[in-house]
Amino acid sequence: MFRKLKIILEMIKFEHTVFALPFAYMGAILGSFSLYGTFPNWADLGWITMAMFGARSAAMALNRVIDKAIDATNPRTANRAIPAGLLKSAEVILFIIVSFGLLFWAASQLHPITMKLMPIAVVMLVLYSYTKRFTWMCHLVLGLTIALSPMGGWLAITGQASPTMWILFVAVALWIAGFDIIYATQDFEYDRRTGVHSIPARFGLSGALWIARSLHLITATGFVLLSFLSELSWIYLLGAIVSIMLLFYQHWMVRPYDLSRVPTAFFGMNGTLSVVLFIFTIFDLAVLQQWS
Repeated sequence: MFRKLKIILEMIKFEHTVFALPFAYMGAILGSFSLYGTFPNWADLGWITMAMFGARSAAMALNRVIDKAIDATNPRTANRAIPAGLLKSAEVILFIIVSFGLLFWAASQLHPITMKLMPIAVVMLVLYSYTKRFTWMCHLVLGLTIALSPMGGWLAITGQASPTMWILFVAVALWIAGFDIIYATQDFEYDRRTGVHSIPARFGLSGALWIARSLHLITATGFVLLSFLSELSWIYLLGAIVSIMLLFYQHWMVRPYDLSRVPTAFFGMNGTLSVVLFIFTIFDLAVLQQWS
């Protein structure tokens, strides 16, 4: 059982939770400061963590089950656990059920609005895996889905939306969509040959990279705006500048004629970005609280 679980966690790239989890914490912390002027309690952060693990695990495992036929014919993904025969679909479906159970349990311990909005989150989590079959905007659907993490963190603490929450939501959604476009360039030839929809397949490598840059420019603007529309100060703004530098460094790394560094740009730069922005946010608000 433990060997199967290890394979599943490797299959869903459990370590990639670092992309969304820091932003879920940011949403919770910024929401708490906007309403209460202090950090959320540890119990709520714990439930948010469990909800995030449940949601992301269910979404990634669903993606692997739904896409098993596509993965089996794509040379880049043919060695994934299901097409390689290391896991059966039924085993992964059981993991999905448990993961959704964890999500529902954790959400039920937070603000009641989280359970009311849960159907939207579940639909988005399931829908994404099918979008590549009919629209090249699948990357934006993924971005909107993962951006539910900071929105969920915010609403789980406050129960109410605000312009700051929406700016964070849009910034994260376009950040995710942008680097997913970059990641999809690896499958450019396969997608065009087999009819899988993606922005690289629709607009070509150069066009796709320019679209990703445009989305990330809006993300950078959103990160900066947060420092002016929330309790954050110059400390956070410094972290935002560092994160923006990481954001655009990945575009320098990837060229239409050289995609060899896409994996490094995908995980290394973006994983670091989310952690850096979160650390500067925490430090900023901790200093603010101490001075006040």
